[in-house]
Amino acid sequence: MRVRRLKITNFRGISQGSVDFDGHTLLVGGNNIGKSTICEALDLVLGPERLFRRPVIDEHDFHCGKYLDDDGAPIEVRIEAILVDLSDEAKRRFCGHLRRWNDTACVFIDDADDALDHADAADAMWALPLLFVGRYDRDEDDFIGNTFFDHPSKDVDPLDEETEIRLGQGRVPFTRMHKRLCGFVFLRTLRTGSRALSLQRGSLLDSVLKLGGTGAVEMWQDTLARLQSLDPAIGEITQLKHIRDEIRARMGRFINLAPGDESTGFFASDLTREHLREVVRLFVAAQPGQHLVPFGRLGTGSINLLVFALLTFIAELKDKQSVIFAMEEPEIALPPHTQRRVTRFILAEMGQSIVTSHSPYVIEQFDPEQIVILNRNETGALTGQPINVDAVKPKTFRTERRQFAEAILSRAVLVVEGSTEASLFPVASSIMEASLGADAYTHLDLAGVSIFNAGGDGSVPRHGSVFSALGKLSFGFYDKPNAALTPAATEKLKEYTQFWESPEKGIETVLVKQMPVAVVRRFLDEVKDRSDYPAVGTYDPAAVDADVVALASKVLKARKGDAHGYAAMLVAQCQNADELPATIREILETIHKALSAVPEDIAAPPMDELEGLLG
Repeated sequence: MRVRRLKITNFRGISQGSVDFDGHTLLVGGNNIGKSTICEALDLVLGPERLFRRPVIDEHDFHCGKYLDDDGAPIEVRIEAILVDLSDEAKRRFCGHLRRWNDTACVFIDDADDALDHADAADAMWALPLLFVGRYDRDEDDFIGNTFFDHPSKDVDPLDEETEIRLGQGRVPFTRMHKRLCGFVFLRTLRTGSRALSLQRGSLLDSVLKLGGTGAVEMWQDTLARLQSLDPAIGEITQLKHIRDEIRARMGRFINLAPGDESTGFFASDLTREHLREVVRLFVAAQPGQHLVPFGRLGTGSINLLVFALLTFIAELKDKQSVIFAMEEPEIALPPHTQRRVTRFILAEMGQSIVTSHSPYVIEQFDPEQIVILNRNETGALTGQPINVDAVKPKTFRTERRQFAEAILSRAVLVVEGSTEASLFPVASSIMEASLGADAYTHLDLAGVSIFNAGGDGSVPRHGSVFSALGKLSFGFYDKPNAALTPAATEKLKEYTQFWESPEKGIETVLVKQMPVAVVRRFLDEVKDRSDYPAVGTYDPAAVDADVVALASKVLKARKGDAHGYAAMLVAQCQNADELPATIREILETIHKALSAVPEDIAAPPMDELEGLLG
């Protein structure tokens, strides 16, 4: 069983929008774009314990906090989910609520006039439509909500006092037992693990208890009975027994107590099973020590690995192919190698995994067709756009997984031909920021710009369509070619938001020709005594400017790339933005201007509009 589509209306920051899921899905986008909201929406529809939280939703769960319209009528939160690939048991249990679904066109077949002709087509399947509805109940002065089978509504008597019937407009509730059959598990962002590892309802340990078989029901009553029947009893402690006798004697003057010594007593606890859920804690002894401590006293990384261990347990208990697993930011407090391991595990062991992340180590584990890029405009309309796999070739993606992962997380991408250019632009950006001030210029890192090394001469043009398919603002910078570009390369360059052809053949020539000679002299004086200084001539401070420039060019060409970082060291000698090469400064200023015209976390404007803004 898996989620195929989720549609959200009036929930938190989303006024309306929908996302399609094609098996395992990675949700990416800027901060506050709606990733966590999607996970919470799934939990409202599918989480077995979520609706037992009181209140189910509150004022802040409504878009812009508005739960009444201008006439005082309640505004509804509506979350619609469509489940497909149903198990035989699910088809049997939910048979009266299923609809035929075209999985290629993503539409219900029975909506069409010729539905019977397509009901048994190759891409037709049974789907289960579900609906969560939440709103303010004026009569109760409270917020209510529930999940329903989203089949056609029945006629409802407006005088009917049944809250669930009025809320769902005659729909049949989709109960906790129904939801357990779906196997939905939601692991929120782990910063302390306090709830995930507690025994609170819906926690991972609670899920393990429920899936583990018999005995969970009797466990709580047995525990409470053991607390009350400690041997020796708490009340037999000498000091407490004396107090108990005094209380019984003095109370007996005013109240008719039961006869005998047992009319008063001390017990270990008056806890209920709900109290026990709150206070029972897992203790762990981690090396090098042997002392058991509450799990919360472990390091954050250890806590997350403990959660990971529980996930493996749940997958085994639940029959892995039936689990719909939503997970927020698995990278929190985990080192890169563990991030990769956790991600590979959930992709292999869960029936469907829906993951949010800002980590390239997580993102690189997903194939392009599994990645959905989220955008939300100023009105709160959400869109989820999968990567265009026709534009992003699988071979190219596999070869440069890490770079693509960083680009997917960025607001914009600057594509350059080699590692020399990739290393010098951040340095130039730092000089721009220090010289012009943060109000006038935003550093590439803070602006969310990823630098992509295309890997060689002539490679920049072919990436224009790639990053256009990712929905990114994209900028390209390439060396002056030896021969005219082909018509195909010229067309691909047009896919960039803006691109620049270098005025020279080679970035080294651009640098030494467009920088004051004083900067070049400072650079040579800095590197002349380095152990990796190339054997191309010794720097003489008394040399004429032309010889200094020629020597610097030889040094830079002999130490190309980011392994030695000589080009970046040359740029670092600039004391202000005016000393930077004009071409480099123009590129950085243009990117800054383009991003300033696009508010962060809002979908980019059309390309022609940006071109107008950029002049």
